[in-house]
Amino acid sequence: MSDILHRLPEFLGNHFYLTLGFVGVLFALLVTEAQRFMRGYTALTPAGLTQLINRENALLIDVSSLQDFEKGHIPGAKQVAMSQFDPESKDLAKVRELPVAIVCKTGQASAQAAQRLKKAGFTKVFWLEGGLVAWNEAQMPLAKGRS
Repeated sequence: MSDILHRLPEFLGNHFYLTLGFVGVLFALLVTEAQRFMRGYTALTPAGLTQLINRENALLIDVSSLQDFEKGHIPGAKQVAMSQFDPESKDLAKVRELPVAIVCKTGQASAQAAQRLKKAGFTKVFWLEGGLVAWNEAQMPLAKGRS
């Protein structure tokens, strides 16, 4: 072991670009994990979302457009367009302590909505990572039309 430590400076000096690349990847990994840790909401897989709905009776909010919502949504989801999404509304204030799961078509808009819920003081905020695309890939059921 001590032989490896003695030869490490020589290796690093002889392989500058390799060392620089390793440090860059390590830094990017640490930054990504720190951002994930500090975002305040929990990412779920389709199976995890199903468990959350079944075990904790979570409120499921779909922030997709009405057209996308009518094409297909998770059964039991309530549609609220992102442009009308207000975490401070009276209806949402009633469920501030309950689990709330946010979904959309791809997961991008729902991540923003989840962040807004956390800033508004919601304690149990969940986000379907990958959105309905991931839900479809997991071959989970979809409802069509308005709920």
